[in-house]
Amino acid sequence: MISKIVLASGNKGKLREFSQVLGQWHVEVVPQSAFDVSDADETGLSFVENAILKARHAAAATGLPALADDSGLEVDALNGAPGIYSARYSGEGATDASNNAKLLAALADVPDAQRTARFRCVLAFMRHAEDPTPLICQGSWEGRILTEACGDNGFGYDPLFLIPTLEKASAQLPAQQKNRLSHRGQAVQELVARIEPYLRG
Repeated sequence: MISKIVLASGNKGKLREFSQVLGQWHVEVVPQSAFDVSDADETGLSFVENAILKARHAAAATGLPALADDSGLEVDALNGAPGIYSARYSGEGATDASNNAKLLAALADVPDAQRTARFRCVLAFMRHAEDPTPLICQGSWEGRILTEACGDNGFGYDPLFLIPTLEKASAQLPAQQKNRLSHRGQAVQELVARIEPYLRG
């Protein structure tokens, strides 16, 4: 039975979301930073490759089952950018604010109808560092990029990501609703369904 999982990230927003979902199974989600584990080199060219690299690195360093999330924003008008580079879109030392500012500048002359985008999430779960069959779960959340930030919840590009069916930005949604609808929420729901036997023991 799994009681503790190391999250291959130090992102507090992701840690909070995973803890909320997996907490119902009494699974403790611990960030790799708690073990002084450095970030893995994200040398992959896809979300799947990077998620596996990160999970393997965290599992090898801690000896615990590891969960890695590689996710990002794909904007159609930018040919899918920022994509796998979403977290570091604005360069070394990138912050949410600098990434959002760069995205708004890149889309400055793009009309609303052409600002379609989606969040993608790929989760990789590895029981141990040499797990030959990591679980890969994916989610996708369709939306549009706003011309200015809205809302105080969430992180990353959430303030700029409009959900057309709700006419609200992701950052305007309560955590529970976002966790149910989002790309990460979809991927986590798939993950929980697939690892439930390990969680029940």
